[in-house]
Amino acid sequence: MKILFLTTAFNGMAQRLWLELDRLNHLVAVQTDESVEEMERAVEDFQPDLIVAPYLKSKIPKSIWKKHLCLIVHPGIVGDRGASSLEWAILRGEEEWGVTILQAVEKMDAGPVWACRTFPLRAVSKAEIYRCEVTQAATAALLDALQKLESGTFRPLSANEFPAARKGKWNPKIRQKDLAFSWEDRTEDIYTKIRAADSAPGVLVQLNDKSYLAYGAQKEHSLKGKPGEILAQKDLAICVATADAAIWIRQLKSTEEQAIKLPAMLVLKELRERIPGVEEVSYREIDCRIEGEIAYLSFDFYNGAMSTGQCERLRHAFTQAKQNEKVKIIVLTGGRDFWSNGIHLNCIEAAENPADESWANIQAMDDLILEIIQSTDHYIISALRGNAGAGGVALALAADKVLARKGIVINPHTKNMGLYGSEYWTYLLPKRIGKEKALQFTEECLPWGTEIAKEIGLIDDCYGQTPEEFLTFVKQEAQKIAGLSWFDKLIKAKKFQRLRDERYKPLAKYREEELREMHRNFYENNRGYHEKRRAFVHKTAQIHLPENLYSKRRSIYRKRKWESVQYEEQSPCPDCSARPEHKTSKHL
Repeated sequence: MKILFLTTAFNGMAQRLWLELDRLNHLVAVQTDESVEEMERAVEDFQPDLIVAPYLKSKIPKSIWKKHLCLIVHPGIVGDRGASSLEWAILRGEEEWGVTILQAVEKMDAGPVWACRTFPLRAVSKAEIYRCEVTQAATAALLDALQKLESGTFRPLSANEFPAARKGKWNPKIRQKDLAFSWEDRTEDIYTKIRAADSAPGVLVQLNDKSYLAYGAQKEHSLKGKPGEILAQKDLAICVATADAAIWIRQLKSTEEQAIKLPAMLVLKELRERIPGVEEVSYREIDCRIEGEIAYLSFDFYNGAMSTGQCERLRHAFTQAKQNEKVKIIVLTGGRDFWSNGIHLNCIEAAENPADESWANIQAMDDLILEIIQSTDHYIISALRGNAGAGGVALALAADKVLARKGIVINPHTKNMGLYGSEYWTYLLPKRIGKEKALQFTEECLPWGTEIAKEIGLIDDCYGQTPEEFLTFVKQEAQKIAGLSWFDKLIKAKKFQRLRDERYKPLAKYREEELREMHRNFYENNRGYHEKRRAFVHKTAQIHLPENLYSKRRSIYRKRKWESVQYEEQSPCPDCSARPEHKTSKHL
């Protein structure tokens, strides 16, 4: 089936749905320009069998939905209408929410229902719910709607007719007055409002007699003070007193024109000397928990961006885990919402010299990954609970085993940001999938889903629909490996492989070659990095999508299928028979 996406942005939701439909051999084109003329042109050029709006902020024009079947992915239960569905559900304290697939009609979100799915509503940020539960439910519901469409017998029902235990209603667009609070309010109430508006639009707050938009709240019960007083700072987050306890604010944005979202203490830098630092509190960006012989190292960085300081702190935490004599396996679990998206573009944009900060950030990222690659006395597992992009993918591939939650999206490229890329990707990516595919992936800038990533060897396995299911699976896998009778031989084999790779080409050489290109990107701007970064940070332009997005994936699929046939005809590798963990590029 030929399917056209009309979407405001090719965001995580749109990418996930595109990947799922593409995996089922549908031809899916993407149109991100919301003007009526461009949408009409896209429909005329592609002649789709179906139009899907995974994330569209404007209405589909009547000239299109009158002639073509258009399905809207709405993040609300049956009967729910309006642009702020998820925000209101969080503010009302709903215990269960859902996604509905609606047919486009004149009134927004009022069309007949094709499918729906529901899920428990966790007490986490709107953004995390959207990227996890909403995206998972939307995928299942859209595939259900497609099956009904292909049957040729299904008739969609109005919201009133559709069988559902509970129906929603029309809600207005959320405004700041709906999110407003006083620091005299209870911590739980403040937390609810900030997470309902995260990662956009944020909640307007007063700090030190100035107005800011606040994001990334976490509750704190060990600190108390006068409501509204900034009590402490840690890892550039601030802790503000409330009526009954306190709350951490991770990110702030000034209300001034052209302001961008940044770690809170970078926005309040004039107060840095006046706000005391603390350690023994509940807030932790980086946390290491040791269970027997296994260390679980989490790093929950906001939106997956890793600044110079964050890279350095994570490297320090990793080396500390290695120094524990009991530990023989280290599991890197990233954050609940994101694994990692590489260097911190917002911090770079706000720096006095963005080129210098870019250079410092990439060096710190390289140092972290080098530490992981050279950890030959320990077995390292990367456990991707959330999406990964750019240098974050290379960070994952530095481990010995790469596991991912089913349904996350992986973007192993930086070209669309005007960067060649470092993070030892020229060593790590070809080692996993071969040089030809590595170049193709980084040049074509396409997202990858977990099923195909597993099939081609980019990751080793995927499991679980929720972060909790996935972490249970990860712990079981780590315990299995720790209990292997031949674990010592596995470590010896890892050391031998590292020595062999180093003799073939030293890691220092890979880094030198990559950073030579990155230096040109940062200081000569030869690929337009500074303009692309600025546009991305200030949200003034869309990331450029490859032309004929669907046909590029077709060529990769055809090649992938042919190679799998060739693989089946090869004789088994004696190394793989001896050591299940063995894998080299020759098998791919």
